[in-house]
Amino acid sequence: MPNRLAHETSPYLLQHADNPVDWWPWSGEAFEEARRRGVPVLLSVGYSSCHWCHVMAHESFEDETTAAYLNEHFVPVKVDREERPDVDAVYMEAVQAATGHGGWPMTVFLTPDAEPFYFGTYFPPAPRHGMPSFHQVLQGVAVAWADRREEVDEVAGNIVRELAGRSLAVGGAGAPGEQELAQALLGLTRDYDDRHGGFGGAPKFPPSMVVEFLLRHHARTGAEGALQMAADTCEAMARGGIYDQLGGGFARYAVDREWVVPHFEKMLYDNALLCRVYAHLWRATGSDLARRVALETADFMVRELRTAEGGFASALDADSDDGTGRHVEGAFYVWTPAQLRDVLGEEDAAYAAQYFGVTEEGTFEEGSSVLQLPQGAGVVDAERIEGIRRRLLAARDERPRPGRDDKIVAAWNGLAIAALAETGAYFDRTDLVERATEAADLLVRLHMDSGARLTRTSRDGHAGANAGVLEDYADVAEGFLALAGVTGEGVWLEFAGFLLDLVLDRFTGEGGALYDTAHDAEQLIRRPQDPTDNATPSGWTAAAGALLSYAAHTGSEAHRTAAEGALGVVKALGPRAPRFIGWGLAVAEALLDGPREVAVAGHPDDEAARALHRAALLGTAPGAVVAFGVPDGAGEEFPLLRDRPLVDGRPAAYVCRHFTCDAPTTDPDDLAGKLAN
Repeated sequence: MPNRLAHETSPYLLQHADNPVDWWPWSGEAFEEARRRGVPVLLSVGYSSCHWCHVMAHESFEDETTAAYLNEHFVPVKVDREERPDVDAVYMEAVQAATGHGGWPMTVFLTPDAEPFYFGTYFPPAPRHGMPSFHQVLQGVAVAWADRREEVDEVAGNIVRELAGRSLAVGGAGAPGEQELAQALLGLTRDYDDRHGGFGGAPKFPPSMVVEFLLRHHARTGAEGALQMAADTCEAMARGGIYDQLGGGFARYAVDREWVVPHFEKMLYDNALLCRVYAHLWRATGSDLARRVALETADFMVRELRTAEGGFASALDADSDDGTGRHVEGAFYVWTPAQLRDVLGEEDAAYAAQYFGVTEEGTFEEGSSVLQLPQGAGVVDAERIEGIRRRLLAARDERPRPGRDDKIVAAWNGLAIAALAETGAYFDRTDLVERATEAADLLVRLHMDSGARLTRTSRDGHAGANAGVLEDYADVAEGFLALAGVTGEGVWLEFAGFLLDLVLDRFTGEGGALYDTAHDAEQLIRRPQDPTDNATPSGWTAAAGALLSYAAHTGSEAHRTAAEGALGVVKALGPRAPRFIGWGLAVAEALLDGPREVAVAGHPDDEAARALHRAALLGTAPGAVVAFGVPDGAGEEFPLLRDRPLVDGRPAAYVCRHFTCDAPTTDPDDLAGKLAN
């Protein structure tokens, strides 16, 4: 019989709806039930494409004996971390403080007042590698709750007090300047893996936000080392197994420092961020590889993640059926030499094995290999390789596909909108701009209420119940601002303004600090607040970037002041931990550069106007904003176009920064020069 999760919309929660565990969703009623019964709460947090979440579910939550004990002694609560990032953040902070590490599945035991007192991540069904079994943990916690309640309450109270004392003092720090950004670059250089690209050792995550900083720093200062690190890292990732050499798109991370073996789940946010990074790398260098990867990644998102409603699904699972009924990580993506021969025949299989690095011993598990593009392949027959790629992709499409988490997350769709809009504009792919516009329409129609408040998720055309958090407002605004610049439709600038006004009203604290949840959001044991990048830009630095762009478009002093105040944390953390605040450093580059304000006055049907618009979009000046439209009619929508007439009846571009404007130009090459240094 299904439990209470059967009525939820989250695909992750629905995966647990038939467990014998009597799960509750996160709710006041669940904690009231714990109070009524006098038992603790077991909080289990995960997400649908999490491999070890599935493993623990199969081993423990589907087990009748474990479930019976759990139901008797606890109120079990299941949370999708992607729906409730606030709940996840608060208790993950407690887990990391107590154990020194974290991850998912996250397992936390709480009092009926939601105060944590015992922590863990994955627990096996039997004692293993020094870890107790999950059943032993349940028994130990139940005994402690029954026999040592005062001790449990004291531990819980101490943890909550310790967390409450962790506030970020950034007031008055001021925005970072040349010195802090130079120190950040030096820190990145020390951490850089000059042999394999990227930063640090294994596991190695795609550093999309750091690469954005490096590209902007090079554009502003001419620092060749910054550009080289960005380009070499992007090439290493694109050649590695972390990139899907057949279908495009990136896996979550590589388990090794060489980028060979990925953790195979594919997330919307990674692909959106990386699509934009490679498009920006092409803009800076003209790299054919960057162009190919940007377009293939954009096409992957549209082909495999786009939903019937026009938005983009959250993720594809790492695991899939290997053809024998077993769910195995990477089964959809890996190849053996025998499988190549089955599809391609002997000669083409041997050619493909050499080209893609498929070996008899394998680079993954059980003799299988992850496709990559090893260096030193020499001259290749491009037409032959393309035919091989098409045949392998067609054969792979016959395999059982990984599951898809098809909920729409507002923030991640905002990132996708920005990436698709810009990639479409750079490469004359109007279809990609159309897909970005359709996703933006969905967010306005389904995720925004009449007061511009955002709902975090939707699924199958139905809005979820959870309020948007800071990253939703910031990333959706970022997407809308990019779309406004690409399309010349000022309504997207207006919608971004609605969202950013709410950031100022509902998420801002003292001295430029920002909170991840609104002032009137559900009160947890601590109000989450984290300025550091994780898999995506932090809500804090994403908001700083969107506020700065909006201020450049509109001249709003309030929005610029808020952006500068928010960047105080980058001044503090950038020199010390640049790998973990890359987007904040990128925004700081835009602030130092101006950012530049570009108004292109002309009719969209005029070829000369379109040429100026394209030159404006291809400018590498950090964070430059672009307004495009007819000067008489668009001034209401784009403040930058007010009092910007045609020049001698011809379309013209106006470039301003730091309250100073250049003479207007009608020449795209001249405009490109104004935006290149």
